[in-house]
Amino acid sequence: MNKHFEDARYYLKRAGEHASAGIKEELEPVVERVNELRGVEPEPEPSRVEKLQSDLKEIEQRAEGEARERIVEAREKVAAYRDRTEQSA
Repeated sequence: MNKHFEDARYYLKRAGEHASAGIKEELEPVVERVNELRGVEPEPEPSRVEKLQSDLKEIEQRAEGEARERIVEAREKVAAYRDRTEQSA
């Protein structure tokens, strides 16, 4: 994939994440008020260990996805190289 498209995809993903975080932050007081009126108890904040485990799982999944992409790219390059060498022989 063209480097420009990879960069654009990355920045679009980041923009979406930031927009989502901003919306959640803006609506947090409203959600708290609604839950208070409904009598719903807020969920406890995750512990430090739970946050770390979640972060590690996310990193692991991202690394797996990137590794798969690199393997596909490498296979395509090897196939293209083989095609070129077979045609010139």
